[in-house]
Amino acid sequence: MTLRAAAREFWRYPSPWMIGAVFVVLTGARITAGDWRVDDAYAPVVLFALFPVVEWLIHVCILHWRPRRLGGVTLDSPLARKHRAHHADPRDIPLLFIPWRSLVYVIVGCAAVSLLAFPRTSQALSFMLAVTAVGLLYEWTHYLIHTDYRPRGRVYKAIWRNHRLHHYKNEHYWFTVTTTATADRLFGTFPDPATVTTSPTAKNLHGI
Repeated sequence: MTLRAAAREFWRYPSPWMIGAVFVVLTGARITAGDWRVDDAYAPVVLFALFPVVEWLIHVCILHWRPRRLGGVTLDSPLARKHRAHHADPRDIPLLFIPWRSLVYVIVGCAAVSLLAFPRTSQALSFMLAVTAVGLLYEWTHYLIHTDYRPRGRVYKAIWRNHRLHHYKNEHYWFTVTTTATADRLFGTFPDPATVTTSPTAKNLHGI
């Protein structure tokens, strides 16, 4: 698969369009708002620096959530269920993307929190714009890793290998998607692949 063919297919799915549309709207809103200041860059820079950690925590705590029984009720989430389906069939492209219903909640929640957290609307818009850029980068990277496109650059090859190990070697390691050797190294989930046994539940999370 060529990169161009991969990009054409990428835009056939809902979440890239949703995030892309929000990005365009926010860009227009930010330009209209004006009031450019140096401190507009603080929150986006922190976001980009911490995103590998955020990504790791979401992957481990939300997507790899193990269903639990509490008072006769099973605690599970649509995101966790979809992620288990994604592990069962990593080549099923629609399962790669953030579900559009969940994405609606994320977009609305992020907007509400940003507008309340920042003293200036222009500053909130700058942060929201950074969040959508990161979201689009995540969707594109995750999608591309699971296509038939093969890495050429050194950086992308490392990221590609990292996530492939998570799916096909052992689901208990290599949780970052858009980076490699960052948050995984910080949290101790970046071992030498040669020292890790192949997990029998990589495609059947938690043995469910």
